[in-house]
Amino acid sequence: MDALKSDIREIQPTDPSILPLIDRHLTMMYASSPACSVHAMDADQLSEPGVRFFAVLEDGLAIAMGALKTVSTVHGELKSMHVRDDRRGEGLADAMLAHLIDVARASGMTRVSLETGSQDAFVPARRFYQRHGFVFCGPFEGYVEDPASVFLTREV
Repeated sequence: MDALKSDIREIQPTDPSILPLIDRHLTMMYASSPACSVHAMDADQLSEPGVRFFAVLEDGLAIAMGALKTVSTVHGELKSMHVRDDRRGEGLADAMLAHLIDVARASGMTRVSLETGSQDAFVPARRFYQRHGFVFCGPFEGYVEDPASVFLTREV
């Protein structure tokens, strides 16, 4: 996984090499959740102050991505974690999550949280985060209870 982590770089989400993966991610989110419950961010939102965006590129295109949004000086939110379908199972998600947690810790954060879907399509995501020490929690930072959303958190 160390070799994979070394392939992760911070990049602007509006970079043309990133946009196809962001589009895939958004398409999947809207296909799996009611539109009013989709909290995925587009490239412009991922470019806003307080959001750091990271990707793994191969042959000039993103194959994995993730972002860390500042909630407060001690709390971050994971956003847009996604690995291209044909590259899943190679450890890219593990490496990206470890990298985002390292970035959060280095930034002085002591907690990271996330929102994901409650639908069956998100079972693998929920299991992935639980394997990495995340536990269920209530809504945070502007989120509200929503039957289509699940919230998870962990200390870093």
